[in-house]
Amino acid sequence: MTLDATNSATHHETTLPRPALVDRATWQAEIDKLRIREKAHTREGDAIAAARRRLPMTEVDPSISLTGPEGPVPLLEVFEGRRQLIAYFHMWHDGQSAAEQCEGCTFFNGQVRELSYLHSRDITYATFCQGPYAESVRYRDFMGWEVPWYSVRECAEELLAGRPFFLLSCYLRDGDRVFETYWTTIRGYEAMSPSHGLMDRTIYGRQETWEDSPAGWPQPWDAGDRGVWRTDGRPAAQWSRLAAGHSDDLGTTER
Repeated sequence: MTLDATNSATHHETTLPRPALVDRATWQAEIDKLRIREKAHTREGDAIAAARRRLPMTEVDPSISLTGPEGPVPLLEVFEGRRQLIAYFHMWHDGQSAAEQCEGCTFFNGQVRELSYLHSRDITYATFCQGPYAESVRYRDFMGWEVPWYSVRECAEELLAGRPFFLLSCYLRDGDRVFETYWTTIRGYEAMSPSHGLMDRTIYGRQETWEDSPAGWPQPWDAGDRGVWRTDGRPAAQWSRLAAGHSDDLGTTER
């Protein structure tokens, strides 16, 4: 792949390096070769999913008490009568403004919007927030999210069983018993992020420093830096909420 135009490392430049220009038949032939690898990747993903379905499980106390809109609620009721539960553990910074809340959790959790397809498969999705309910649910409302929201401040140690807070867990309900069937973290979260999948299909990708890109490709983002999910000091998704008139008052400071 050859480069065209200037050598730029910022996404603000109007002129960026570009791939080689070829005729359509040559271009299509290259895509056809790549498609073979893509299909193999898809089949491997299917095989891994099949392995997940064959994992053993471990029992969890169904009476563990979370805090929801009506106060304390047992884990069993978080299923909302469904057989399966996916729980996203949302990190929280006590007493901090909306602008200082977790940009990674905002990025991932905010992309799970339409729940009806999960419900049609007997799956409930819920957020288990590290913060106190009254304060953190105001953040959910500011962001305009409609996912069920619970505080696990008092029960996180029981649910996490020694793991760090930043994770995604799957549970199964069998009558009055609850079992944990799977968990993942870090890049495992990308299943929640269609943004990543879409960026990966563009010529410049995610524009992060770890990516294997041609020399000169724009890579202004460092995946280890909070700024990767922030714009002008806030989690990027917050700006549209402010523009829409949403209040970011979490009740933590005098206004």
